[in-house]
Amino acid sequence: MLTVKTFPLSPIDENCYVISDSTREAVIIDCGCFYDDEWATIHSYIQDNQLTVRHLLNTHAHFDHIFGEGYVHSALHLTPEGSILDQQLYLGFDQQLVSILGLQPSAIRPRYPLPPFHTFLRQADTVSFGNHQFTVIETPGHTPGGLCFYCKDENVLFTGDTLFRLSIGRTDFPGGSHSQIIQSITAKLLTLPSQTIVYPGHGPSTTIGYEAQNNPNL
Repeated sequence: MLTVKTFPLSPIDENCYVISDSTREAVIIDCGCFYDDEWATIHSYIQDNQLTVRHLLNTHAHFDHIFGEGYVHSALHLTPEGSILDQQLYLGFDQQLVSILGLQPSAIRPRYPLPPFHTFLRQADTVSFGNHQFTVIETPGHTPGGLCFYCKDENVLFTGDTLFRLSIGRTDFPGGSHSQIIQSITAKLLTLPSQTIVYPGHGPSTTIGYEAQNNPNL
């Protein structure tokens, strides 16, 4: 059985997830900490539950999902795993602050430098920890390298900013594509079992069945 702990972070309420099982091995998905106290809360949870974190996973490389990865690298010595198609977006962190937030890079900086990508993930790759594994699903549209992480045994799916409760990710940022995100969702996500629990990058959880029936974008 998986334990999923959600940490809403930053002024944007980005969902960071710490997922673990009975072996006390864990993964972190999308560490978007802006502040020291946010990371302190996550780190305390990891320590209090005696977790060993095996992977730092990225659903995509927008600033609000990667801002705190330096904290993880500094404390746990993990480096990010994500899509090579989002590498330029990741490396262009400063440009994101300008184009999306309208800020100069000097106005807001991560507490620790962002570590380089360590592992590039592709469609159908698996990420193992404890007694579980995630299957990688490529879902371009919100960004070129959008990924979702699916655990078939537990019927859970982590969708980043591809699919939300009653919404989908924005496609008006550089590299976004409305036709691609709709194709990603309909061909790769809505084909999963209807009872699959969806943990998105912002907002509350939902299920595949609920979104198939009620999401106005689909």
